[in-house]
Amino acid sequence: MEFTRRLATWGYRAYERLLAAEITDTPSHVAVIQDGNRRYATKRGEGPTAGHRAGAETTERLLEWCDQLGVEEVTLYAFSTENFDRPAEEREALFDLLAEKLREFADAERVHDGEVRIRAIGERERLPERVRAAIEYAEDRTAEYDQLRLNVAVAYGGRAELLGAAREIAIRVVDGELAPEAVDVETVERALPDGPTRDVDLIVRTGGDERTSNFLPWQANGNEAAVYFCAPYWPEFRKIDFMRGLRTYAAREQSWRQSRARRARALVSALPGEYPDARQTLARFRSALPGDEPESPSREPESADVAD
Repeated sequence: MEFTRRLATWGYRAYERLLAAEITDTPSHVAVIQDGNRRYATKRGEGPTAGHRAGAETTERLLEWCDQLGVEEVTLYAFSTENFDRPAEEREALFDLLAEKLREFADAERVHDGEVRIRAIGERERLPERVRAAIEYAEDRTAEYDQLRLNVAVAYGGRAELLGAAREIAIRVVDGELAPEAVDVETVERALPDGPTRDVDLIVRTGGDERTSNFLPWQANGNEAAVYFCAPYWPEFRKIDFMRGLRTYAAREQSWRQSRARRARALVSALPGEYPDARQTLARFRSALPGDEPESPSREPESADVAD
């Protein structure tokens, strides 16, 4: 039994090292949909609150993984606007847990050692006073930090966020403060209420469902974020599961670079032969492609010093 346990531990660590080698690009901002707490509890014959508490422990571990792997910002979908429709008993237990964990995080040594800044996003006016007070406490305690940004989406809905921004812009247009033709991306971003500080690079969803549940539509969809869906319930989510998500992002980034390099190489190959830096430019594009990438069928330009 002990041998089996040690073998499993060795295998896990070896796989973790393999994943680390495959993560060639790390996303700056990861958004996590923490799904499966209730199903995890049901599987174990426990009530929903037990599942949410187990999920909170995974959240604590996630902060350590982000610090270790170089993620600069993480946004957690803690409580959606749709969650207000849950049974009152479960909803109140969730509010109690949110208030408790926000205060615990704000006082945790690892949060201060790691200089983690905690912020809440969402319609906090819809939350009970005890949760709003805990949010204010956590934000005040960590306001000066900037090493890792932790955004907690509470009473959050992506459609509501966009609708609020649209209303604000419409009011400014009607009042004559803003011309319709002046509305641009920056205008919308300024109208979004206290959102993340940067676009989302990767969305991770646990629990097996393959949907993004109205989460950060402007910051994620607008940035064409990579998406990683995985089967484990949130309390079962491990570091290697998180690393698989980062690997998905890295593979997507590599694919994009190669696609851009192929298009650029084809364009340069079509240039006239007298283009002076054609060979050097082509060489740079080839370096972004796999070693076994076949040569472009287009004719490579001759160097400029070859006589006609």
